[in-house]
Amino acid sequence: MRIAQTLVRSGPAVAAAALPLALTTGLSGTAAAAATGINVTTSGATVQVTTTACVTRSAGSMGNASLLSSGQANFAQGRQVTLSGTSSSQSAAWSSVTAGTYTVIVVCADGSTAGTQSVTVSPVSTPTISATASPSRGVMGGMGSTTKDYGGVTYAAGGVLVAAGVGATVWVLRRRSKPNRL
Repeated sequence: MRIAQTLVRSGPAVAAAALPLALTTGLSGTAAAAATGINVTTSGATVQVTTTACVTRSAGSMGNASLLSSGQANFAQGRQVTLSGTSSSQSAAWSSVTAGTYTVIVVCADGSTAGTQSVTVSPVSTPTISATASPSRGVMGGMGSTTKDYGGVTYAAGGVLVAAGVGATVWVLRRRSKPNRL
């Protein structure tokens, strides 16, 4: 029991000591992405890159980002976009990107490369609209929410019962108004 308590108490300390080691060896996906200097995300057919490395401006620009497809070899061949943002965070985005694997390169205004990262854009699925079968006779609503037509005989019998009920009610009310009469 004493050994188990010691292990339980020392567990958080061991985990805290191992965390920096795991981050520096690249076991975490976010640490590997941060090491490149850029962060690339996709949302449908849009690719966005953010960085904090391009803080200096040259002629009003912080730098450029380029999206290279698999057949393109250098920065100039890709789809280039100017970085925008503040000195703490810069970003660029490409829209209408088709499915495939791309390389994103960010070059700051001072000529230094902020980072390079590969990204895969998944095909955008569009919803399909298909016709559904509609009822052949439509909604059947009749008297009393019935779906069966009982015909004239049923309606006549119902009318006779209603008339008999009304007649009985009139007879009882007239009789109550004259107490000595039978």
